[in-house]
Parts: sequence; structure tokens; C-alpha cells
Amino acid sequence: MMKNLMRAAAVAALAFTLLAVPASASSEPRAAAGIDCPSGYVCIYPEINFGGQPWVRRASDGSVKDLPTAIRDRGSSIRNNSDRTARVYEKRNHSGRWVCVTRSGGSIHDLRSYNLNDQTRSLKINRNDCG
Repeated sequence: MMKNLMRAAAVAALAFTLLAVPASASSEPRAAAGIDCPSGYVCIYPEINFGGQPWVRRASDGSVKDLPTAIRDRGSSIRNNSDRTARVYEKRNHSGRWVCVTRSGGSIHDLRSYNLNDQTRSLKINRNDCG
């Protein structure tokens, strides 16, 4: 009984310590909070600053005319870890407003600044430069 009471007190103290300590003193976006995008892939995240479970596409598999429901109209940030450029569009079939993400580690941590937050509908992946 005493052993269980001591264990419960230790767990409670640890939980309180974790809640009381700030996660980070930095104002930079926390990459560790998100799921990293693997090499050779384009990742669209449902939250700004690369948060949430990303939708992941191997760049060599090419473009997507209509994103799957898991990320359609939900993308808030994007990371491109491939040797190709990635353009995310607001409408199906690569139409409407779009933004280009440069190759080899290019990223946009907040699609709100492009008026595309929660408006991702299609993705074009190719070897053309952004611009």
C-alpha cells in the first residue's frame, strides 16, 4: 500500500514538473513538434509550423490532380525534401491560386500568408524552377 502511494506521488510530481516547465524559450517554430518530411518526398501538414500528421507524397510519383480527403482543403504548411519543385493549388487539376515550394528543403510554414490556408486541392511536382 505504501509502495503504491509513493509511486503515485512520484508520478504526480513528474506530471506537474512537465506541465510547469515551458517547452521552449525560443520564438522559432519547433521542428521537433512536427513529423519530419523524409528525403525525396513532399509533405503537406494540416497545421501551421508543420504540425499534425502530414500527407506525404514521393516526388518521383508525380503530381496529384485532386488531393485525398485526408488533406484536401486542410493544408496549412508544406515542406519539400525532393530534387523537384512542388506547387500547391487551391483548386483541382492544378488551377486557381498557387504557391511554389523550392526543391531540396524548401518550405512554407504558414500558408495563410499566401491565402491558401485550408485551401489545398491539388499538387504539381516537376523539374521546373519556381518563379
